Amino acid sequence: MKSFLEKIRKPENSIDIKMQIMSTVGIILFGFAIGVVQKWIDSLPSNVFPLLFPQLDIGNYFGRLAIWILLGTVISVYFKTPIRAAINTFSFFISMLAGYYLYCNYILGFFPKAYMMIWLVISITSFFMSYICWYAKGEGIISIIISSVIIGVLFSQAFLITQGFYITHLLEVITWIIGIIILYRNPNEFAIELGLSVVIAFVYQLVIPYWG
Repeated sequence: MKSFLEKIRKPENSIDIKMQIMSTVGIILFGFAIGVVQKWIDSLPSNVFPLLFPQLDIGNYFGRLAIWILLGTVISVYFKTPIRAAINTFSFFISMLAGYYLYCNYILGFFPKAYMMIWLVISITSFFMSYICWYAKGEGIISIIISSVIIGVLFSQAFLITQGFYITHLLEVITWIIGIIILYRNPNEFAIELGLSVVIAFVYQLVIPYWG
């Protein structure tokens, strides 16, 4: 199995332990800050922000899946090994949840436990998903399929394609474009990647009508 996975993408173990710890601590602090800022934005009335905020639905954007899939992908693919990708992605989501729900509990005075449990399950799942996602920047058909799934899910959050063709959210369209840039491949593989992603998005919306 190890040799099979290394043919897709070979881990690099050149970074020392000190740098690995520092990067994980940085991601934890970043995740915590994102969680606090997200809940702070949620707690304020929309009229305190510039008109662009409600027009783009920025507050609800952070309550949908696309941005978190993108951030998880970015963290995953740019680390040197799949286990480092898994540890750091999980650390990001757990620290984000901690910031979000500590702000809820100690600043706003309420604690939505049921909603938190949903995101806790997603955070735990992110450890395993990011391990797989790391191979999206590798080579061969397995890598193409993995990156196609990521782009396809982002596509399904940005467009509705089972009942015509509609843009659902502008920010999700931007998120999808960024995902394409991150997972870009050589032209021939990129064409396959995009084609597969549309099929995956279509199936996704048939099985789970717009969710996220």
